[in-house]
Amino acid sequence: MAGWKKYQVRIEWTGNTGFGTSAYGAYERSHTIQVDGKPILYGSSDPAFRGEATKYNPEELLVASLSSCHMLWYLHLCAESGITVLDYKDEALGTMVEHVDGSGCFKEAVLRPKVTLADGNLLDLAINLHKVAHKKCFIANSVNFPVLHHPEISVS
Repeated sequence: MAGWKKYQVRIEWTGNTGFGTSAYGAYERSHTIQVDGKPILYGSSDPAFRGEATKYNPEELLVASLSSCHMLWYLHLCAESGITVLDYKDEALGTMVEHVDGSGCFKEAVLRPKVTLADGNLLDLAINLHKVAHKKCFIANSVNFPVLHHPEISVS
């Protein structure tokens, strides 16, 4: 199963108001994100950068990718270890700094998974599997900033 995998995504700018990019305020940041056979995601920039608050921005999607990847690895590892997860929610937070020249970068992301287990027999293992999931997460392994995790685990 090891090897190269490719992911094709089409981005289309939909924010031309008739004047193109003739001025910074002359265009919308709206765009679509498309993958064959999947629903379209509607994107924009962060409202601080003239974007629409009702659409996903790249920064949110990056944090969502980190959270989703961690969750999927964690659920996989729990299933393999005989741990039954009944519920999983995360309130992930990414922190980005904007530089004077307008560029920026993420400084960290913090995942806060709240996990409910069917029983507490393997509670220590369930906690430790977050560390393993972090080490295996494709997205966390691809970014150049810390991705922290502070799980809360309860038993149903």
